[in-house]
Amino acid sequence: MKALPVPLYQAKAEFFRMLGHPVRIRVLELLQDGPLPVRELLTAIEIEPSNLSQQLAVLRRSGIVTATRESSTVVYELAGGDVAELLGAARRILSELLAGQQELLAELREADAGSTR
Repeated sequence: MKALPVPLYQAKAEFFRMLGHPVRIRVLELLQDGPLPVRELLTAIEIEPSNLSQQLAVLRRSGIVTATRESSTVVYELAGGDVAELLGAARRILSELLAGQQELLAELREADAGSTR
């Protein structure tokens, strides 16, 4: 029996679900500037080594990062430049959303100030 192909929207949802962890996002942000050994990732993120290892394994399995061993050190890097573009787009979208929320908050405060007079 042949497996049914996964619809594109489902594959996208699974991709975004894979990104849906703060440690994974932080790792990807750190790797934007170039490859880093695990010890530097640990220092920057300040979590238990086992937790970082688990999150790195998820990123590695998805193919979004690659790992190479240099003697006793494992170095991680982004598999492609598109990840950095995706993170940049997420920052821009988030900035726009937050700016819109700030405008709404200012309007609400003005309305509250007007109703208490």
